[in-house]
Amino acid sequence: MRKIGFMVNPVAGMGGAVGLKGTDGEMYLKALELGASPVSPGQAIELLRNIRHKEEIYFLSAPGMMGETWLNQLALQYEVVGKIDGKMTTSQDTIRIGREILEKGAEMIIFVGGDGTARDIYQVVGVDIPVIAVPAGVKIFSGIFAISARAAASLVDEFVEGSGFTTEEILDIDEAAYRNSQLQSQLFGYMMTPQAQAYIQHSKSPSDSSGSELEDQLASAEWVVEQIKPDTLYLLGPGTTIKAVTEILELPKTLLGIDALYNGRIIQADLNENDILALFDKYPKRFLVVTPIGGNGFIFGRGNKQFTAQVIKQVGIKNVIVVSTPEKVSHLIQLRVDTHDEELDKSLSGYRQIIIGYRESRMMKVV
Repeated sequence: MRKIGFMVNPVAGMGGAVGLKGTDGEMYLKALELGASPVSPGQAIELLRNIRHKEEIYFLSAPGMMGETWLNQLALQYEVVGKIDGKMTTSQDTIRIGREILEKGAEMIIFVGGDGTARDIYQVVGVDIPVIAVPAGVKIFSGIFAISARAAASLVDEFVEGSGFTTEEILDIDEAAYRNSQLQSQLFGYMMTPQAQAYIQHSKSPSDSSGSELEDQLASAEWVVEQIKPDTLYLLGPGTTIKAVTEILELPKTLLGIDALYNGRIIQADLNENDILALFDKYPKRFLVVTPIGGNGFIFGRGNKQFTAQVIKQVGIKNVIVVSTPEKVSHLIQLRVDTHDEELDKSLSGYRQIIIGYRESRMMKVV
């Protein structure tokens, strides 16, 4: 039996669909006020269901919603480690219980959360034992994360089968700055994870602010602008590549949020999921405009979680416009999606045309 620690951040990711860009600290309460739903429980269950070597694992689990609840649902072998005081868990609970799990002889720790959770786990294990990070947060920029919960399950199986290990970056951003359209990331250290690169995302690479990259952004944006249809809603995703569209139109753009463009005007800025769905009642013709995240190639599921599965389905996968620059996609073998909806992810997969310049595009595989 392999002893594996198991920890879930119950509030991770709740700020995504409601547009909060994170749930660190007291922002969890704000997410609840806005009607946010839990994300991490579904990811935890998806992970556990897809591990093939369940019978060979003895889990050292955090109590209650931090792990025990989900293991119990699937009748897996586990031991509860530590206690939780109160209903709302904190990063201090993660750190304290993580250390107790380590003292119990865990050979590896699986955690479900985002970059903030990764920082907490890093304080516990450093590079002493490997970890597997299941993506559930709003901020998922670190290179330690699996590309999906199912991919994380494959990493667990790799570990049980005797995989080697590699080290990946732990990044986090300043949430307050992020809400003000400033992406300030910081490297906090490295952790080990099973050496199966097909299942691991790369860290988000910094945006290129060189003159040639800016020119390429404007060239791609100009081709998007020329194809904009009248009386049609365009939901513009985050990023400097998409912001170039509004620069050509001489309109404002929320750099790290989602804005609605209709007939040459920004009709609503920094939308959350409910805002978007409300617009659909009024605007039957609609498109999504997104760009891959530099370094890992995600077009959905990282940095734009307001584009939920429900939003994407109502727009239609044929009405998704992907815009990039030649430099950004030159470092990507393929594009990725992680909507937490397996059927939708399958529908989005396959080859897709990507705009990479003025009247210039290329086909790229989406997985």
